Amino acid sequence: MPVRPIVRLGHPSLRTRAHAVPLDQIGDPTIQTLIDDLVETMRASHGVGIAAPQVAAELQIFVYESMKHPDPVADIPLHVVINPMITPHERELAHDWEGCLSIPDLRGIVPRHPAVRVQGLDREGQPLDYLARGFEARVVQHEFDHLNGVVFLDRMRDFRTLSYVDEWGQYLSGRDDPDDTAIG
Repeated sequence: MPVRPIVRLGHPSLRTRAHAVPLDQIGDPTIQTLIDDLVETMRASHGVGIAAPQVAAELQIFVYESMKHPDPVADIPLHVVINPMITPHERELAHDWEGCLSIPDLRGIVPRHPAVRVQGLDREGQPLDYLARGFEARVVQHEFDHLNGVVFLDRMRDFRTLSYVDEWGQYLSGRDDPDDTAIG
């Protein structure tokens, strides 16, 4: 499972709407290898999520996991989501910091729904239907945006919060031990 190069802002794949994966092709070795490579690339890059367009594969697939929390209850196990649809579960928006593997070294405040319903298929083509809340909901929305040619900068309402990771960690994060993990 090789680590694939992550494309950066400016690459056309990041601004192109991804194609649905036909159900009869989910088990194809090419798709399964792409999924494995996405997981390996995400982990090697210290991200918590990555979408296929970020490795220049314009398909509706994203993966995510977060096993870095001090509280194991807050950990998010590996998820593979194919052809997703997300629906806001709450109308309100929560504002928090985001970064992206395709826009390295930058962070900004992004509004997201605090809970979303996720529907799609897993890597075996079986239906998924679950509720993601909190940080997991933020990650899902971030990765879903990548499938639609949207990056976190497009969601920001105030660019005065846009900052480089070093300055963010030193002056803006409000955290005692800032983590420079990017969502994806």
